[in-house]
Amino acid sequence: MVAFGKKLKERQIQEWQGYYINYKLMKKKVRQYAQQIEVGALDRRHVLKDFSRMLDNQIEKIVLFLLEQQGLLASRLVKLGEQQDALQQQQEISKISELREAYRAVGRDLLKLLFFVEINAIGLRKILKKFDKRFGYRFTDYYVKTRANHPYSQLQQVFKHVGLGAVVGAISRNLHELQDRQGSYLSIYDQPALPLQDSVVESLKAAADRLTHSTNFLNFLAQHALIMQEELPTPVEEPIADRGYHFMSLLLNLANTFLYMVNTYIIVPTADDYSMSLGAAATVCGIVIGAMAVAQVFSSVYFSAWSNRSYFRPLVFSSIVLFVGNAMYALAYDLNSITVLLVGRLLCGFGSARAVNRRYISDCVPLKIRMQASAGFVSASALGMACGPALAGLLQTNFKIYKFTFNQDTLPGWVMAFAWLIYLVWCWISFREPLHEVEEMHTAQESSTETVQNNALEEGLKQPLLLNSEDNHKDENDDQEFDGSDEAAEDSRLAATSIRSAYRLLTPSVKVQLLIYFMLKYAMEILLSESSVITTYYFQWSTSTVSVFLACLGLTVLPVNIVVGSYISNMFEDRQILLASEIMVFVGILLSFHIIIPYSVPQYVCSGLIMFVSAEVLEGVNLSLLSRVMSSRLSRGTYNGGLLSTEAGTIARVIADATITVAGYLGQSRLLNITLLPSLLICMASIVATCYTYNSLY
Repeated sequence: MVAFGKKLKERQIQEWQGYYINYKLMKKKVRQYAQQIEVGALDRRHVLKDFSRMLDNQIEKIVLFLLEQQGLLASRLVKLGEQQDALQQQQEISKISELREAYRAVGRDLLKLLFFVEINAIGLRKILKKFDKRFGYRFTDYYVKTRANHPYSQLQQVFKHVGLGAVVGAISRNLHELQDRQGSYLSIYDQPALPLQDSVVESLKAAADRLTHSTNFLNFLAQHALIMQEELPTPVEEPIADRGYHFMSLLLNLANTFLYMVNTYIIVPTADDYSMSLGAAATVCGIVIGAMAVAQVFSSVYFSAWSNRSYFRPLVFSSIVLFVGNAMYALAYDLNSITVLLVGRLLCGFGSARAVNRRYISDCVPLKIRMQASAGFVSASALGMACGPALAGLLQTNFKIYKFTFNQDTLPGWVMAFAWLIYLVWCWISFREPLHEVEEMHTAQESSTETVQNNALEEGLKQPLLLNSEDNHKDENDDQEFDGSDEAAEDSRLAATSIRSAYRLLTPSVKVQLLIYFMLKYAMEILLSESSVITTYYFQWSTSTVSVFLACLGLTVLPVNIVVGSYISNMFEDRQILLASEIMVFVGILLSFHIIIPYSVPQYVCSGLIMFVSAEVLEGVNLSLLSRVMSSRLSRGTYNGGLLSTEAGTIARVIADATITVAGYLGQSRLLNITLLPSLLICMASIVATCYTYNSLY
């Protein structure tokens, strides 16, 4: 078992070990505070004062060492600048390479310093969170606000890496001037569009971007994909990820995501009409729409397992299955067979490769652009969700070619079959398969080397001041009891091997967040899947009108996430937004009921909009939290966090669509209230669970 304190120690730079935050000592102190408060030896006021003083001392130690190292780097840069000036006057081109290597050496030392700051920032955040969980205080908010806003703040040096940006800029500018120079001196300011092809500068930029850790829309949106990364940094570059990355392959993955979401929602406006044309009830649309989700429950698992060995073959298989499934969906009209219709939708679900899309971004996209790729994944999904119903509204025609009918019911199937055929050809020509075996061998070698080095490090650094083995055991137990995420006492290098083992890794807070995800997907599926039946029964809406309504709902996804990610998440805590959006979903569901007064279009549209937008806000914040607190063992392997969230959402959609069909047997007049009642009850349960969980944590 590897606790967070031990992982932090393993990542430390040996010669700087005395200057890192003493995480184990502070964790032990927190435990002592708890024991002393229990026996009445200390009051809470004394604990807060003493712990604040200890934190101040730890931060001061870190900052003074950081300033000292910055000064040394600045002195080296001044000397190199003098050498560069002399070289420019003498025009000794032969020494340019030597000077460039000297700048790179400074860059590598600066990279070590950036990782030093990042590890300490993570350790500081972890110990503050541990203190809050143990005592139920909101100490973190108080400490950060009072220290960060003070004019003599040392905390700004840790969280904002003040001054390091200037050193990064100096190295970048001078390396640019020395790059491929043949008597010509060009500045990065003269040609800002010209990239500097130097691995050290790219690594510095990536480390600085990661260290910034500011909450913005792109970061917020990227977390919706639930593509998790290890929280502790590793001071090495990413040659394997860079070599395995291929832009066109990433684009094909995003196109697959977009087309699949279009395929999911393009039939929603016409599913009830199609069912009736084949002799079934209108509410059988629940089964027709849900058949795809039923198959996706199983396809998510085998596609996730398949992506351990290949990305190209699963995408090709997905395209073929989706082509056949959509063709069968379209042919069901001329065959007059509801069975063919359902089999076609099942095949579409069996072609869901979203697990492959996630894994490709997680495994093959370089860290420096992984956040953008994750945001692209979420954006492609949102755009597909909006384009599906909109496209269905445009396919309002009726004609025959030979024996094949093309109308509003069959055209969604024909259009998607053609789209997947084009995608299959594009994928076959352009996709580049990453080298899995090479990567695995390289990773295994690095892991073996790192293990040997860590063992040697631990043997050579046993000092009297370190905690003994009994204390280490207590610390790991303490981590296991009070940490709700990666810091739990578990081996983060071993992926979960089954659904059961993955479920055991879920903490109570993670289970609550999966319940919330289940609830919002259930409520959204009820709203979307029965929209055509409800609006036809109450308002006599046409297919085009339903399509416009659903497309407008889908188009709210990105604007809502922009507002939440850029503004709301900076003004309120995540758990506050979480609870508020749950309550708004509850209000939207409540307003959707048809009780006494005649059911009107404004009531339906307004309540549906409140429910949908609130669910989108809830999904964003919920997945953002989930990506941070889920165990690091669920960030890789077949049974990963993305698979668990996908399964929770897919099962919710299956149950919702089944509810619509079952409720249809009681008559369309009762359909609305009967399907909304489970949504209301599940929403109430999630609100109660959220209040209980976060009250116990905070």
